[in-house]
Amino acid sequence: MDLKAVRAFVAIADSGQFQLAAVDLGLTQQAVSKRIAVLEKDLGVRLLVRTPRGAELTIDGQALLPHARVLLQAEERAAAAVRRADRALRVDVVGRRTAVGGLVQDFHRAHPGTALDVVTLFDADTAMAAVRDGAVDATFRAVTMPGHRLPDGVTAVPVLDEPLHLCVGPEHAFARAPWVTPAQLAGHRIWMPGNVPGTEWHAYYEAFAAQFGPAVDTVGPNFGLEALLDTVAGSPTVATVLSERTPHVWPVGHDLRLVPLRDPVPVYPHFLLRRTDNRHPGLTALQDHLTATRPLPPQGETWRPAWARHPSAGAASPRA
Repeated sequence: MDLKAVRAFVAIADSGQFQLAAVDLGLTQQAVSKRIAVLEKDLGVRLLVRTPRGAELTIDGQALLPHARVLLQAEERAAAAVRRADRALRVDVVGRRTAVGGLVQDFHRAHPGTALDVVTLFDADTAMAAVRDGAVDATFRAVTMPGHRLPDGVTAVPVLDEPLHLCVGPEHAFARAPWVTPAQLAGHRIWMPGNVPGTEWHAYYEAFAAQFGPAVDTVGPNFGLEALLDTVAGSPTVATVLSERTPHVWPVGHDLRLVPLRDPVPVYPHFLLRRTDNRHPGLTALQDHLTATRPLPPQGETWRPAWARHPSAGAASPRA
């Protein structure tokens, strides 16, 4: 059923005149008459009759009217579900308990009136394809993995250079160090059971290990952050890498230490990826908020893989 013709029918029923309906619809009276003729032909019944007072519904017209209203309401609901200006802002984060998950929570606190739909897509390829195709409005990723490039029409906005820390238990050799250089990690075991090959974070720590020499160990099932911290707390040799911005609750009695890494400071670069032609008002507000609240980069020399740099990210250390 032609919804344009249905809309013309409802407009005539509400106004009682073809002429007034034409004005309401921004059409000529002739165009409205043609739409009604098409609708009546499709249904095989007469819906309206012209009278000296205007237009009146036939019995069939009266039977159709409530269903016609439902059709138009359904059309509006369907459009609203995907219309960028009306639907919730869809944002992808790798994990809700990550630094970028915290960035989205901060935005929500600052803009409680913006409806949010937060999803967790696992890998960068899927996330960037979702942005490109409009399935999500934005994603947070490290730009870009080796051999990857941004899809056409997608831009990357730097939002956070996350300084990394060494997380150790009380018996670890670095437990009482005020800070540690990445070079001092050579030969030490860094356990990261969630470091899955093919992801951007795996590529990041692979480059980190190649540059500074730690043994990044991904062996073993990933039982989550709590289980990882349990193991680190009880081992004199096992460490992992975390950030002060990682939302977590330290287990009571573990006496875990976050030891700063410096000279250089390894930073994990987070970018907001979005389509340049996406005009969702919530996306504009999100980008403006992230730009205005972007933390200052850490002092001193920083390190990131060469592939994780971006021209708009500011002056990062060329070391890699």
